Amino acid sequence: MSPIASQTAAVVRRPFYQHLYFQVLVAIVLGGAIGHFWPTFGESLKPLGDAFIKLVKMVIAPVIFLTIVTGIAGMRDIGRVGRVAAKAFGYFLVFSTLALIVGLIVANVVRPGHGLNIDPATLDKGAVAQYAQAAHESTIVGFLTGIIPDTVVSAFSTGNILQVLFVSILFGIALAMIGDLGKPVMTFLESVSAAFFKLVAILMKAAPIGAFG
Repeated sequence: MSPIASQTAAVVRRPFYQHLYFQVLVAIVLGGAIGHFWPTFGESLKPLGDAFIKLVKMVIAPVIFLTIVTGIAGMRDIGRVGRVAAKAFGYFLVFSTLALIVGLIVANVVRPGHGLNIDPATLDKGAVAQYAQAAHESTIVGFLTGIIPDTVVSAFSTGNILQVLFVSILFGIALAMIGDLGKPVMTFLESVSAAFFKLVAILMKAAPIGAFG
């Protein structure tokens, strides 16, 4: 048997319980059972889920930046780059709008939180006022100008995905336009990208623990 065939057979023969999706499903079921029968103990496990979410958020912005920059810079046709960038923003805006519509429908039909009998006096008035003001001031112009970060670094420090996407596209186009001069930067970014994707693979091994919490 050839080495390739042996590797393929080895992959096929992996026990089902070694697959990540199975481990995550088991963790969700166990976590739900613990939360139902032992709610106090289940609450104490919440930091596991919070920690995993933070780990994932930690790598989202760099992965988006590296993927988009290396993808755009690898194209030599600037016109094609512009079309791809326009499509990327178009898809993002369309699906963001759809998500907003679905959220509004669910909020008005399901009415989450209805019946909990929460005393309004216990709510943080400052936070409520801040959210209300932000919602009132939201406009299309404000949304578009909000895509532009104050600095390149602030896009990553605040974790604003739209701003990271904007910076990534501009930097990728600039890197593509300088041609051979940008090859060392491209090589460096590809190496960093490989390292980050390996980091993501490592973090995903902790997904069952995060799902359990």
